[in-house]
Amino acid sequence: MSTNVVETHGLAKYYGRRRGLESLDMEVRAGEVYGFLGPNGAGKTTAIRVLLDLIRPTAGRAQVFGQSPRAGGASLRRRIGYLAGDFIVDGGQTSRQLLEHLARLRGGLPNGRIEQHADRLELDLDVRIGSLSRGNRQKLGLVQAFMHQPELLVLDEPTTGLDPLLQQTFLLMASEARDAGQTVLMSSHVLSEVQQSADRVGIVRDGVMVAVESVEGLRNHAVRRVEIRFDEPVAEAEFSALPGVSELSLSGSTLRCRLTGRADTLIKAAARHALESMTIIEPDLEELFMAYYQGEETPQGG
Repeated sequence: MSTNVVETHGLAKYYGRRRGLESLDMEVRAGEVYGFLGPNGAGKTTAIRVLLDLIRPTAGRAQVFGQSPRAGGASLRRRIGYLAGDFIVDGGQTSRQLLEHLARLRGGLPNGRIEQHADRLELDLDVRIGSLSRGNRQKLGLVQAFMHQPELLVLDEPTTGLDPLLQQTFLLMASEARDAGQTVLMSSHVLSEVQQSADRVGIVRDGVMVAVESVEGLRNHAVRRVEIRFDEPVAEAEFSALPGVSELSLSGSTLRCRLTGRADTLIKAAARHALESMTIIEPDLEELFMAYYQGEETPQGG
C-alpha cells in the first residue's frame, strides 16, 4: 500500500496555448512537511489547484489519499486544510463569524479551538474582515486551514504578510502538525523557512519537477559566499584546491570565495591561522533556483 498522500504523474495543464504545467511528477509522503519551490509562473499554484479539484488537468493524473480529486468530492476535501495564495473572503463579517460558519460546515469543533489558534497568531476575532490588514487576513487564513486538524494541509505561500515572529509561530505549527501525524504541502519563496520546517523539497521549473531533495541535500547543493578576515595575509595555495571552493580571491588578509557542499575542510584550513572574522552568506532562493536551472537535466533524488 502506498504511503504517499499526494501523487501526480505526467500532470499537465494548459490555458489555451499558455502552459500551467507541462509534465509534473510529484510524491508527498504521509507525515512529512514537503516544501514546493519555484519562481513565479513555474506551476506551483496550478498544481495545488488541480489537487483540490479547483481546476481540471489537461493530461496526466493526480491522486490525494489514493483518490482522484474529482472523484473524491466533499468527503475527500474534509480531510484537507487549504490556504490559497490569494485568500479572499467576504469583508462584511468578522473573523469569528466566518470561522464559526466554517466550523459548522466541517461538523463542529471542540470548544475553544478557534480561540486557541487565533490567540496563538494574535488575531482579533471580532474585527470586521474588511478592515483587516494583509497580515491579519493571512492569520485568518491560517486559522481556518489548521483549526479542524486536517490530515493534509495544503498551504500556498503561507507566511506572506506575517511579521518575523509570527513566521516562526507558523513554522512551529507546521512542525507540530507533522509530529501529530498530519502531512503538510507548502509552496514558498522563502528558502530559510523551508530549510527550518521541511523534510523534503521539490523544485519545479516550467511546469516540470527538476529536483527533489532532502533539506540536507538542498544545503549541500547550495553555493554560499564566504569571506574570511585573517590577522595576517595567507597563501592562496592553502585554499584554492580545497573541495567545494571556487572563485577564490585574496586582498591583503581578506579571503573571498564561493563554497559548495560542506564547510568543514575550509574551516579547518582557516583555523590554522588567527582569524578576525568569518562570514558565510547563504544563497537567496533565486540563486538556489539558478543552481538547479543552469543544467539541462538535474537528477531527482530524496
